[in-house]
Amino acid sequence: MYCTENFPTKKALKQALADGRKLTIFQPGGMFPTPTNGTVALEGPHYPKPHKWYAQALIKDGLIVSVK
Repeated sequence: MYCTENFPTKKALKQALADGRKLTIFQPGGMFPTPTNGTVALEGPHYPKPHKWYAQALIKDGLIVSVK
């Protein structure tokens, strides 16, 4: 899964969340439905750049509420 915004680092993702930004996720290719609640694995930056970070995110009502 990816965050809709293409963050270069996990630190930047966490900072955006701490700043109160509304962040959502998506599944590239649409092969699987995007969950609206629960825990998901995120990776970044977006393809075709090589993934340099991975995170676990808690999703509630389609928005990221926390990142580990």
